[in-house]
Amino acid sequence: MSRLFEESSINQMSLKNRFVRAATWEGLATEKGEATPELMEMMASLAKGGVGLIITSHSYVSQEGQGTPWQLGVYDDKLIPKLEAMASAVHENSGKIVMQLAHAGLYAEVALTGRPALAVSDPAGFPEGNIKTITPVEIQRLVSSYAQAAKRAQVAGFDGLEIHSGHGYLLSQFLSPAYNKRQDEYGGAIENRVRIHLQIYQAIREVVGTDYPIMVKMNGSDFIENGLTREDSLKAAKLFADAGFDAIEVSGGIIRTGKLSPSRPGITTEDKEAYFEEYATHFKSNIKTPLILVGGLRSFTIADRIVAEGIADYISMSRPFIREPDLINRWKNGDLRKAECKSDNLCFTPGFEGHGVYCVTRELEKNKISGQHTTSRFS
Repeated sequence: MSRLFEESSINQMSLKNRFVRAATWEGLATEKGEATPELMEMMASLAKGGVGLIITSHSYVSQEGQGTPWQLGVYDDKLIPKLEAMASAVHENSGKIVMQLAHAGLYAEVALTGRPALAVSDPAGFPEGNIKTITPVEIQRLVSSYAQAAKRAQVAGFDGLEIHSGHGYLLSQFLSPAYNKRQDEYGGAIENRVRIHLQIYQAIREVVGTDYPIMVKMNGSDFIENGLTREDSLKAAKLFADAGFDAIEVSGGIIRTGKLSPSRPGITTEDKEAYFEEYATHFKSNIKTPLILVGGLRSFTIADRIVAEGIADYISMSRPFIREPDLINRWKNGDLRKAECKSDNLCFTPGFEGHGVYCVTRELEKNKISGQHTTSRFS
């Protein structure tokens, strides 16, 4: 039996296999960030399909931090009942679900929030707009927002948390010299640029207790000029491990700039898969904290090798599950064909049209109708 299907645990969270559904914006929440029946159905389908751990989409911890329309929110106690139903939908199907906590920072959608986007420092060189630089007082308010959001997730029955510090969102901006030019205790050396992360971790730990899993997602590299380097990312990972984070998910790239995005198209051969593997190898040889690898994984053989060789402890995928929520059961039952995902990124287009993400290519193949979407928000 492959190690991919062995049981394991992250802190006190027991997992039935080593497959993770990476945080994926579904475009299925209400305008206020409430979980909908369609979103709950999607989560249930992933659990039924055999995914060991589901990580929610980036869920905004305060209203000015919303980055996309129809994005899941965790900024208000009024959201808890629907979140509780969402977590229950997963648990009823023998799955585990972790809430990803996020803030879009400079890339918040001010048209949706009606508030200025928060930049880590002077955003010269980045898109102009309704932007203000976050003050030390606002940083402490933000730390509190993360802690309050974490408590809501715990009350709602989620099995753990993941702090989103990748892909150019606010905490990623703190890590990146391209965005962070602060002259105070939050800028300069990497030890200062991780300060807000450690403050958030400590504030959350104080409200959720020692047994509740807290993970972090971070870039191995930003792949942009003056961005976070591999060397500094490892230093940050070591500081996260020393602080007590229960797992680290390694990713890379910036969503709105740079040539190497987190969701690269054209993953058609095995040599193009696992494009952050070298960063996982670098991390794993220096820290003992459980490591989750995301990025272009499509083949069972590649996933199996990565875990067998100790490059990472968990395999995280996003787009393959949009097309095949039952992929893990298929593999477990002996059908080891690679994921059917075409890596064309067409799945996100209907999300921005208000229909929720789904595999457009599969629908075109199924209906043999060229250039037409379904009208359903969930498929």
